[in-house]
Amino acid sequence: MTVHNLQPAMVLVRPQMGENIGAAARAMWNFGLDRMRIVAPRDGWPNPNAVAMASGAGRLLDEATVFEDLAGALGDCTFTFATTARVRGLTKPVFSPEAAMALAAKKVAAGEKVAILFGPERAGLENADVARANAIISIPVNPDFASLNLAQSVLLTAYEWRRQTVEIVAETMEMHKTGWANGVEVEKLAEHYEQRLETAGFFFPEGKAHGMKINLRNFWSRMSLTGADVQMLHGILRQMVRWKERGD
Repeated sequence: MTVHNLQPAMVLVRPQMGENIGAAARAMWNFGLDRMRIVAPRDGWPNPNAVAMASGAGRLLDEATVFEDLAGALGDCTFTFATTARVRGLTKPVFSPEAAMALAAKKVAAGEKVAILFGPERAGLENADVARANAIISIPVNPDFASLNLAQSVLLTAYEWRRQTVEIVAETMEMHKTGWANGVEVEKLAEHYEQRLETAGFFFPEGKAHGMKINLRNFWSRMSLTGADVQMLHGILRQMVRWKERGD
């Protein structure tokens, strides 16, 4: 379980549909966040539709704190972000989700209590809500279609939080019952093909044979071969030779 004081609070302001609250809980827990605060939910609380949508993240709803107003929800917070896609006419720093969560991670690590506001589904946060925030998070969406579902906004922000607080491996290779071929294995494979191709008269004309052999060796070295790959390539060549020798 994530330690509560080492993450921001995700504050859903006047959410309208229980399903969206449940979906937001799932998005949070996908990325290790479990501090949910709910301000004046339209359909009251608890909401069975939220529970049904939350699936395996139902615990977040059980532990969610409900407030009558935004001031109460932010009472213990030292820094607040407001997510919005619209120009507000307010003088505030505006961060990308990545930069915002980098700052949030630093503040949380320093012992501050950070909140992130998400507005109701129909129109988002009101200016009065945004005015309570220290900074704005602006998600770089298509300007011709800037509307995001509540859970989508939560998921994008939670993902960026995860990126800032957990080491992310950019690329891995999943090996299935094999390992990378070593130099000896690749050398034996190269020799096998060179010998068989020599017998088949592949290296012709003689004046180009040396360069062709070098190109073939270079071909093998450029490939990232596993031990299983090497065995398969040996087997392919052996079977082709047997087929030729049978005269089929």
